[in-house]
Amino acid sequence: MTPIDRNRLVFRSMTLEDVPTIVAIELESFATPWTQEAFVNELTNNHFARYMVMDYENDVIGYAGMWTIMDEAHVTNVAVREAYRGQGLGERLMTELQRTAVLFGARRMTLEVRVSNDIAQRLYAKLGFEPSGIRPGYYSDNMEDALIMWADLPESSGLEQWYDEERT
Repeated sequence: MTPIDRNRLVFRSMTLEDVPTIVAIELESFATPWTQEAFVNELTNNHFARYMVMDYENDVIGYAGMWTIMDEAHVTNVAVREAYRGQGLGERLMTELQRTAVLFGARRMTLEVRVSNDIAQRLYAKLGFEPSGIRPGYYSDNMEDALIMWADLPESSGLEQWYDEERT
């Protein structure tokens, strides 16, 4: 684990120049990683897609993505570089993603997570997500089921207070 100063994290929109690094993080993180073409398509053709990177000292160490449709946000991916895991950065990244979703008008957020991924489920529960169903055979690598989770997001007027509470 590479310790970091969390006050030096920068969150910004993902660019096409970030894609090779994002693909490397995907390969470290997932059994069936997204391809470079998938990310390029998301950034150039999907008007619902919103992707951000977590930058530390000019190095992308994590990213998250979602689709914002009407008043809902659907998380597509979240990952932190292996060397930086275990420091609460996934939580910090998800909090920033939730905050961004509110800014785009979302009132609720949803995601799928492997039924076997207890660590991620605990994180999502901590951030207000609650189980709402199962998608059987959702993951193509082993046909594992996905747990569907939903969270209510704060009104934009209460966003800063909520955000400050999440950061402490």
